[in-house]
Amino acid sequence: MRGFKAAVALSTAVALLAGCAAKQAAPEKAVGAAQGVNETANDVVVTAQRAGPVANLQTPPASPPPPPPPMYAPAPAIARAEAVRGKAFVPPVVVPSDPGNERYDGKEVSPVHLTRAEPVSTFSIDVDTGAYANVRRFLSQGQMPPKDAVRTEELINYFRYDYPLPEKREAPFSVTTDVAVTPWNPDTRLLRVGLRGYDLPRASRPPANLVFLVDVSGSMSDPDKLPLVKSALAGLADELGEKDRVSIVVYAGAAGMVLEPTNDKAKIRAALDRLNAGGSTAGGAGLQLAYQVARGSFIDGGVNRILLATDGDFNVGVSDTKALLQMVERERDSGITLTTLGFGQGNYNEAMMEQVADHGNGNYAYIDSALEARKVLAEQMASTLFTIASDVKIQVEFNPAVVSQYRLIGYENRALREEDFDNDKVDAGEIGASHQVTAIYEVVPAGGKGWIAPRKYEDAPAVAATTKAGEMATVKLRYKLPRETASRLIERPVPTRLLAGAAAPSGDMAFAVAVAAFGQKLRGDTMLGAWSWPDIVRLAGPQRDYWRQEFGKLVSVAGSLQKE
Repeated sequence: MRGFKAAVALSTAVALLAGCAAKQAAPEKAVGAAQGVNETANDVVVTAQRAGPVANLQTPPASPPPPPPPMYAPAPAIARAEAVRGKAFVPPVVVPSDPGNERYDGKEVSPVHLTRAEPVSTFSIDVDTGAYANVRRFLSQGQMPPKDAVRTEELINYFRYDYPLPEKREAPFSVTTDVAVTPWNPDTRLLRVGLRGYDLPRASRPPANLVFLVDVSGSMSDPDKLPLVKSALAGLADELGEKDRVSIVVYAGAAGMVLEPTNDKAKIRAALDRLNAGGSTAGGAGLQLAYQVARGSFIDGGVNRILLATDGDFNVGVSDTKALLQMVERERDSGITLTTLGFGQGNYNEAMMEQVADHGNGNYAYIDSALEARKVLAEQMASTLFTIASDVKIQVEFNPAVVSQYRLIGYENRALREEDFDNDKVDAGEIGASHQVTAIYEVVPAGGKGWIAPRKYEDAPAVAATTKAGEMATVKLRYKLPRETASRLIERPVPTRLLAGAAAPSGDMAFAVAVAAFGQKLRGDTMLGAWSWPDIVRLAGPQRDYWRQEFGKLVSVAGSLQKE
């Protein structure tokens, strides 16, 4: 017994000594203390000295970081023992992070509108996809996502659909409309409006001036943050052309430029590889410096864009959201746009990420894996970087003689006033090359059973509505071509025969409706009635595309976590 206690005491002492030695060997500073950066200042402090070799930017870590955990770790409930070489192997239990410190700007589910009172619906298009990847992250960890984290339009627009290419570039996107019977309510119909931008061949792409703005503060040290940032941006660098240029700016307690504009992919990769995390988060200073660098290497007629990679945890410097957005808007008007790439969990500030991208005329994506990084920054690079139409707004006017009630599924934080549609001073969303946008309305045919009971003192539809009974609605789109300040108009009537001949959704339409139902169910939409998770899986149907197959699995996981 004495020998046992002595052995325990000895092993404890060795462990303590090892821990102390490890602490002494750990680096005190990260690349926030890069050459030309004052870590103790909150302002942008850059010396007049040109950036030196990337190898001198930081003290290398004493030991390599631990390998990242699997992005799609099994939920504890499904972990099981497996026989490995005659021994029982139990997979480790992955404890999901507490989303209590994450920040979201959720909106209430869109209300129902009476067509006679409010016949016009106006909103800005949205090509962001971050909400879908974030939802996937929660479900993959065995958690239901917070309702405020779910934006149904971003789930729908994560996938591509069978929309035709536009016939000419003067109208940079095609417009498709179709109607189907609502699977969860036989008394209503679904109107889908789909846009698709033209493809941009690699040889036709304008030169790009890109500034990688990387958060290297202490909150980015987790394996699903800075290590994944490096992988994502390195993949984008591999897609660059001969005329493209990349600069790298980092920020922690202060901000500094660690790589001047270059087309050398080896230099870009080397600079990314040497980044390390530590310190506070001077996000405002980082943005200011990134805009200075972008202006210094501005390409007339090219793409001038900042790609901000962070967990959104701004806590030093210009941290006021309103002040940040005002700065981003000023720079946007000068021709420098901003894309945000979100990483990590626990303290993730998605509300900041989405707003900054929207005001910067860019897009927002959440990167939860190396696969998602490749999808967003390599396979979809053209749509991520090259804008073909800006300030794109959609306005749908329903005919009260044909449609009595309607609601827009999603787009709650993209709603515009009716008068904003014709006002070219009002900012809206951008469409990149090959981008697609889908919006779905649920409508009640006139005379059908709706969500709101008939009103006792309601008048009959106006004569103008009854004389145009062949049109159930009119879809209008306003957009600006690159470097133009006056908007152009596309106007398409939706024939009533589509409503009368509507059938159950099938094929591509069925999958889009299944994704819409998935988002609304995660949000707690009571108008889905008794429609279940298995109903969504059945509607989506078997798929050959990897991402669509993954969707079906995510729906099943949600069903197992939230029983009917």
